[in-house]
Amino acid sequence: MTVHLHWFLPTGGDGRTLVDRHAYTDGGVTRNRAGTAAGVRAPDIEYLAQIAKAAERLGFEAVLTPTGTWCEDAWLTTVALAQHTERLKFLVAFRPGVLSPVLAAQMAATYQRITRGRLLLNVVTGGDSVEQRRFGDHLDHDQRYARTSEFLSIVRGVWSGRPYDFRGEHYEVEGGLTALPPDPVPELFFGGSSPAAGPVAAEHADVYLTWGEPPWQVREKIDWIRRLAEERDRTVRFGIRLHTISRDSSREAWAAAERLLSDLDAGTVAAAQAVLGRSESVGQQRMLALHRGGALDRDRLEIAPNLWAGVGLVRGGAGTALVGSHADVAERIEEYHDLGVEHFVLSGYPHLEEAYWFGEGVTPLLAERGLLTTVPASPLLAGAGAMAGVAGIGGGR
Repeated sequence: MTVHLHWFLPTGGDGRTLVDRHAYTDGGVTRNRAGTAAGVRAPDIEYLAQIAKAAERLGFEAVLTPTGTWCEDAWLTTVALAQHTERLKFLVAFRPGVLSPVLAAQMAATYQRITRGRLLLNVVTGGDSVEQRRFGDHLDHDQRYARTSEFLSIVRGVWSGRPYDFRGEHYEVEGGLTALPPDPVPELFFGGSSPAAGPVAAEHADVYLTWGEPPWQVREKIDWIRRLAEERDRTVRFGIRLHTISRDSSREAWAAAERLLSDLDAGTVAAAQAVLGRSESVGQQRMLALHRGGALDRDRLEIAPNLWAGVGLVRGGAGTALVGSHADVAERIEEYHDLGVEHFVLSGYPHLEEAYWFGEGVTPLLAERGLLTTVPASPLLAGAGAMAGVAGIGGGR
């Protein structure tokens, strides 16, 4: 089993700081326009295209695009970016409760034809009632997961190419159909740490995606979902969502992490933690527990070797980063891979520069470890953007 490397599109803004705090401290209601603060970059199509092209050039398979009222729409943004790239896939995050499942199935089928098969789907059930109510969704946490299960049953049924009927608690569909099913059928990525989420993942997910917890906690999650899937005669693959700070030396990497913290003060952290602490998401609560009270202290924030919880001080969702030399980060990825993790969805601040740090520093080491079948060829050897087999790297070793 080799690894699949993915990157992230910061459609809520990017920069040299932990800019997500502008979205999360108050849900994005009073945030400044991206680009007005020092070091913050607006998520315009030109900048996002730079990141997408860099990800493609560096050998990332896909880019994840978030969903929410604090960022640009993922469907529209990525289909536009598909015109700027050739091979890169788009892991489009969407919320099942805010559109019809038949419409979602049609949108996915159309997307596959427009992009020639470059769509992956990230199903976000939603763990914040305040955010959900902005979309007009008033179901509670467990009801949202029950609705997601029905939603995904309908989507897969409609993709069969035949009229599909469904009657459930949340949906009733008669003759649901998309005239031309998607080819290929998009893989479904799904995350959730609550008891309500596990059975839905086991029943519907192709890839179960967890945020970056320490290896022993990730192992527990994998065992949990794998057992539930086996009870349903299904096989689920696994992925992890992490930030990265990879440098030529461990000292340089940790210095970069410290610079991210130097932009924060206790008041900013406290405000973010108060908002994030009200989330209904079990995964979010697990993230908050990792940084042990929000102290700006490396010794407390390094929660496992090279796993740093500093991002989660002000960022909701994925709150941990792999920090270290390129060899350190490659070793940690191999450690998660040995647990059964196949997909690595990565990001870093700023996303353009960090893509290059990882792609040029870590990716070749993963290939040397036999975890990648291909890596980007050097433009000096094989032309910009070309892909080369591992055997062809470094003079044909």
